[in-house]
Amino acid sequence: MCGIVGYAGAAQAAPILLEGLTRLEYRGYDSAGLAVRDGSNKVEVVKAKGRLQVLKDKTGDGTALHGNVGIGHTRWATHGEPSENNAHPHISDDMNVVAVHNGIIENYTEIKDKLIRNGYSFYSETDTEAIVKLIDYYYKKYNIGPIDAIAKTMVRVRGSYAIAVMFREYPGEIWVARKDSPMIIGVSEDAAFVASDVPAILKHTRDVYYIGNLEMAVLRAGEVHFYNLDGDEIKKDLSHIEWDSEAAEKGGFEHFMMKEIHEQPKAVSDTITAYVKDGDIDLSSCGITDEDLKKLQRIYISACGSAYHVGVTMQYVVESLVKIPVRVELASEFRYRDPILEKGSCMIAISQSGETADTLAAIREAKEKGVTTLGIVNVVGSTIAREADKVIYTMAGPEIAVATTKAYSAQLIAGYLLAIKTAFVKGTIDKERYDALIAELKELPDKISRVLEDKERIQWFTAKFSLAHDIFFIGRGMDYAISLEGSLKMKEISYVHSEAYAAGELKHGTISLVEDGTLVIGVLTQPSLYEKTRSNLVEVKSRGAYLMGLTTAGNYAIEDTVDFTIYIPKIEPLFANSLAIVPLQLMGYYMSVAKGLDVDKPRNLAKSVTVE
Repeated sequence: MCGIVGYAGAAQAAPILLEGLTRLEYRGYDSAGLAVRDGSNKVEVVKAKGRLQVLKDKTGDGTALHGNVGIGHTRWATHGEPSENNAHPHISDDMNVVAVHNGIIENYTEIKDKLIRNGYSFYSETDTEAIVKLIDYYYKKYNIGPIDAIAKTMVRVRGSYAIAVMFREYPGEIWVARKDSPMIIGVSEDAAFVASDVPAILKHTRDVYYIGNLEMAVLRAGEVHFYNLDGDEIKKDLSHIEWDSEAAEKGGFEHFMMKEIHEQPKAVSDTITAYVKDGDIDLSSCGITDEDLKKLQRIYISACGSAYHVGVTMQYVVESLVKIPVRVELASEFRYRDPILEKGSCMIAISQSGETADTLAAIREAKEKGVTTLGIVNVVGSTIAREADKVIYTMAGPEIAVATTKAYSAQLIAGYLLAIKTAFVKGTIDKERYDALIAELKELPDKISRVLEDKERIQWFTAKFSLAHDIFFIGRGMDYAISLEGSLKMKEISYVHSEAYAAGELKHGTISLVEDGTLVIGVLTQPSLYEKTRSNLVEVKSRGAYLMGLTTAGNYAIEDTVDFTIYIPKIEPLFANSLAIVPLQLMGYYMSVAKGLDVDKPRNLAKSVTVE
């Protein structure tokens, strides 16, 4: 949510800032703004409501703003409606302090009241204005420098934040700080950058620093210095981003989502290759030993959105192979029920960005209760990756579209690998089964590619239902997990009301929603549940539903029941989710395109949910 970009260097800042904000559009926003200054005390602030193009038009693509130091922001409204007034950057009364902010300040009303009593006035409805003016208040009252003013503010505020600040008396510098909101800092020979995510600065540098919680930094042309809350300078290791700017481009596809759907074979292959060495699953690079796995007695999985659906699949796979209990929970609910976590257990947090606020809170709750934590994340150096005891990185590369596809598929692979290795170490599967499962995993990339070859049929079928008001997905067991993700893909980018139901629950109320012409998609990839789900499809067909079946090649008798069938290649049933989800991703995509919607940036959604 929201996007921050900052630049300090020798070039004109505004075009660089706008370019960076463009690469962060996927995070979701409703307004945008820039603050740029040259070597003098003068700062120019320009803000606009709506799409980033409005801001580009107001600034001549940045050429009208002169100066080589600046900060930019795309805002996702939390406090205050989307408006030019509420857009960032925000300023102190005399423009001494200018800042942008991601996150939520929970005690902003009491801070605002304090500042009003001390002569400050407020022009916006945002919590950000309060933090800007609090920095200004401390800076002037105690006659201190930026580092102490920001540190005092960090101690005073409650909530989450990533802030980038410019001070009038320090025209060549940008000061930054963070707590629980993502921020990355890049450096090149003659410039320094700050951003919410890597794609914003990747064109200019691949050398980055990861700023920690409750840390500050100052950026100057070609240099960065870090400080703790006490104002002591601290050292940071420079990291190198392996993927280049081309990985964040569309590569000839109309939308990022379609590009990322087609990148799934590579994401799956790269994740398998990272951890399967000479026919054996090796998780030592993740800090996971065989002894750790032998001791494992119970698993808790906490995640949000699509990552939660990965967790539901993992529950079936782990319990089937490892024979230990697994509990999957929505991260947003996990810590509020005062969870009872047993000794000998592990809490797995799944997040593409590694910054999901609720999932991060779940990790911290589990650690407080003395439980080992494992993160499954895609972003190296992210907060979850740093705070979890152990981490499995998925090798999906940058994912730009809001609706996840390849990161989801890579997370599934991480879950499979962990389950297979644990089962083998604990002796619940033998060497023959272990080898067979690994061999099946290695076939997934080619089989996903084969599914993609059927996309024209899927596009044709989806176009027939582009005016649908309701779509239902049903399945049993792991097919229910697939249905959950398929339904989410449909609703989040096409805005069609869709729901996923465990097929056996239809008669307990849901079947009353089925009427003539309602599209019902049945997922039937599990041999032991095939006939049960087929019977449920017959039930809804008798109520007038139009049926689509998604099943494994060879189950051709399903055509006697359904109106349209999509087949996936034969695969180990435990891994069927990795193939069956692809047609459902394509259906969501083609539905959105048919309706003329913004596929990559659906309304009201953000790529990374970094606030509760």
